[in-house]
Amino acid sequence: MSSQVLKSPLSKSLKVALIQLKAGADKSANLSKVTKFIDQAITNAPDTNLVMLPECFNSPYAVDQFRNYAESIPSGETTELLSNLAKKYNIFIVGGSFPEKGDDDKIYNTSLTFNPHGDIIAKHRKAHLFDIDIPNGITFQESLTLSGGDKATVFKLGEYGNVGLGICYDIRFPELASIASRYPYNSFAMFYPGAFNTTTGPLHWHLLARARAVDNETFVVLCSPARDVEGGGYQAYGHSLRRNPSSLSKKI
Repeated sequence: MSSQVLKSPLSKSLKVALIQLKAGADKSANLSKVTKFIDQAITNAPDTNLVMLPECFNSPYAVDQFRNYAESIPSGETTELLSNLAKKYNIFIVGGSFPEKGDDDKIYNTSLTFNPHGDIIAKHRKAHLFDIDIPNGITFQESLTLSGGDKATVFKLGEYGNVGLGICYDIRFPELASIASRYPYNSFAMFYPGAFNTTTGPLHWHLLARARAVDNETFVVLCSPARDVEGGGYQAYGHSLRRNPSSLSKKI
């Protein structure tokens, strides 16, 4: 967990806390961790304006588990918790992502952003699904369970200005950041909760963050789950970070 300051075009500082946590099979325990770590972040840095969570923070990152953990929005317990925490601490929350059960009964990998009143001000469904087969590396196919979103997501972050939102594999496609950073949106930052793994992470995590920052002269913020060094299953890369428009980085 780390706090970092972004300077928006409005010359108003935005202090961001990145919560790099490990999610297990117990959803209640995962949500308790969220509460604990956000409380800790605000206690350590009371002037924090925004907290960001990682991709799939309330469930295992596993194709055969997404439907089991999926919730409706806004009626689900995860949405309710994040709304309450945003209100309690008077902060913005970029709510990583979690499996959403849509009205069409499809399952989406969805990120919600809340304002300090607890209102949902942005909803992004992961547009580019993580289907990959690297020989002697990793095979993963989100499309076996998940459906992709069909929209770029840009929204106003209160008085700070416009920002864009993507999820993990979305960062590999520059169009989302390009849309967000150019007229008429002129976003000053892109937020990507993401769960790169120990194969793709060393290859591309830092590279893509730098590319999107330099391409668009914008801040890029990546928040990863923590790695389960003792367990099996999907191994997240970690290395949550912020890149400034010159691509300089602070790593957590």
